[in-house]
Amino acid sequence: MDYDIDTLMPESLISLEEPPAEKDAAIEYLLDLAVDAGRVDDRDAALDALFERESQTTTGVGMGIGIPHAQTDAVARPSVSFARSSAGIDFGAMDDEPATLLFMILVPEEGADEHLEILSSLSRTLVHDEVREDLHAAETEADVQRTLREAMR
Repeated sequence: MDYDIDTLMPESLISLEEPPAEKDAAIEYLLDLAVDAGRVDDRDAALDALFERESQTTTGVGMGIGIPHAQTDAVARPSVSFARSSAGIDFGAMDDEPATLLFMILVPEEGADEHLEILSSLSRTLVHDEVREDLHAAETEADVQRTLREAMR
């Protein structure tokens, strides 16, 4: 399935600023990108869903990547927020590597298939060293979009 990165992750959902160094605060930071962009109807419900998911199993997927995610009625359409951490944040990854690339996926409650497709597509893309390197090197929000658009084809 092809995703329109500009719709799924508009520049307003991409931050090149340093996120908070602690996992829960970083998740809130990613969520607030989506809130500020008008893509979340109920911040508290979305945050509860994200923290509930975190409590079930780690969203640190390894290779310096954290992908907190949730399905929730607090959003009307799928959204992916992005931030990167120079120091890295402990997302409990199996390889014990701190997460430096952070993606937050929020999809509507009824979007189970879409949720899994976005998650797996993103995960497949991020296994490539050059994609991760390009995301670290990105100087603008558009660079982040372009890297993912080309990699997720």
